[in-house]
Amino acid sequence: MKLPHEVPVMTLPNATLFPQALLPLYIFEPRYRQMLADALHSHRMFLVAMQKPGHLRETPWPVAGLGLIRVSVGHRDGTSHLMLQGLARVELEAAVRYKPYRIQRIRPLEIPPCDTLAVEALIAKVRELLAERMDLGLSFPFPVMSLGKAQDSPEPPSISAKEVLHYLDSISDPEHVVDLVSCAVLPGAMERQAILETVDVEARLRRLVHFMLAEIRARREGNR
Repeated sequence: MKLPHEVPVMTLPNATLFPQALLPLYIFEPRYRQMLADALHSHRMFLVAMQKPGHLRETPWPVAGLGLIRVSVGHRDGTSHLMLQGLARVELEAAVRYKPYRIQRIRPLEIPPCDTLAVEALIAKVRELLAERMDLGLSFPFPVMSLGKAQDSPEPPSISAKEVLHYLDSISDPEHVVDLVSCAVLPGAMERQAILETVDVEARLRRLVHFMLAEIRARREGNR
C-alpha cells in the first residue's frame, strides 16, 4: 500500500498505535470530526501520536503510528465510533498546517536487518514470559489483530491470553510478533511509546523482555 507524504494527526494522551494492531476510537471533537470526514473522502488514513507529558500545548512525540480506518460508524449527533488498523511506524517531519486540525509530513521508518538467531532466542523468551504472565493472571489490557471482527464492529475485539499465544504460533514475522505483544500486554504508555520508537527489531525485543520481566517481578513480589 502506498503511503501518503502528508497526513492528519490526532494527538492523544497515553495512546500508541502499533503496525497491524487495532485501536478503537470515539470521535467527538469538532476538529477531529472534520478530520474524519476528510479522511473518509480521501485515503482513509491518519496518524495517532502520543501527547508529550508536561506540555500544555499540543505536542506530539516525533514517532507515531499511521493507521487505516477499517470501520467507521456515524451517529446522529455527529460523533463517530471507528476502528483504526495500524499500518506503519513513522517519523513526524514538518507541520503543513495546524487548523482546523494538524497535518504533518511523515517519513516511514525503515527496519534494518537483524541477527536471526538472536531474534529467534528473544521471541522464545517472549513466549515463555507470556505463559508466565498467564499463570500469574496478568491481564491483556489492549485489543490486538482480529480483522474479521474489526470489519463487523467498531468495538474492540475480546481476546483471551490463550488466543494471543495461539495467534503468535501462526506468525513468522518477528517484527509483527514484538509489536503485537507490546500492544497486548504493556499497560504503561511510556513503555509502549519506547517500543514504538525502537526501530531495530532485536533491540525492540530486548526492551519488551525487560518490561515484561519487570511486570512479572512486581506481581510476584506483590503476591508474597
